[in-house]
Amino acid sequence: MTTGQPGWREQKKAATRDALSWAALRLAVERGLENVRVEDIAAEAGVSPRTYNNYFSSKSEAIVSRQGDRIHRIAAELRARPAGEPLWEALTQAVLTPFDGAVDEPDPRWTSAVRLLLREPSLQAELARTGAETEAGLVAAVAARTGTDPVRDLYPKLAAAAALAALKAATDQWLHAEPPVPLRPLLAESLRRLAAGLPEPQQR
Repeated sequence: MTTGQPGWREQKKAATRDALSWAALRLAVERGLENVRVEDIAAEAGVSPRTYNNYFSSKSEAIVSRQGDRIHRIAAELRARPAGEPLWEALTQAVLTPFDGAVDEPDPRWTSAVRLLLREPSLQAELARTGAETEAGLVAAVAARTGTDPVRDLYPKLAAAAALAALKAATDQWLHAEPPVPLRPLLAESLRRLAAGLPEPQQR
């Protein structure tokens, strides 16, 4: 009998992958990407370099995989939402769920270092590649929920792209906010504005 939950082996592999990705990000933020070796990442995660190479082909891939995994989870969360729930309510909850437990008061030293890290050309290229690969899964989840075709119809592509744009905008705002602000409320506000049709802000 199957439960639909990943088995012990799959859970262990997922945990190792996450530990390696987090170690790569943390060390790159602390030292700069060029000063981090695969051996350093593997040691930080408590595995061998050979194990690292079984999961990732580059430091950039290890770092960006966190974003890719998050988008995969958003698609899975959307598919699991109640069938009668309006799309944008379901999509909002799906996008927010991976950020449950996010730090309320980010360390400005961390966000400043991440801003510098994201200027790395190799990371930018990996973000673009991962984004193109993972967006298709979210398009398919929107299409399944709305009864549209993920290839022929515009709507699922547009809705998925809008949700991911909200995620990107909120993250960018979070990284540059002074004083620091929590990420999850920013993301919720971005999605709320999209669901409302993105009305123009009132003049102050």
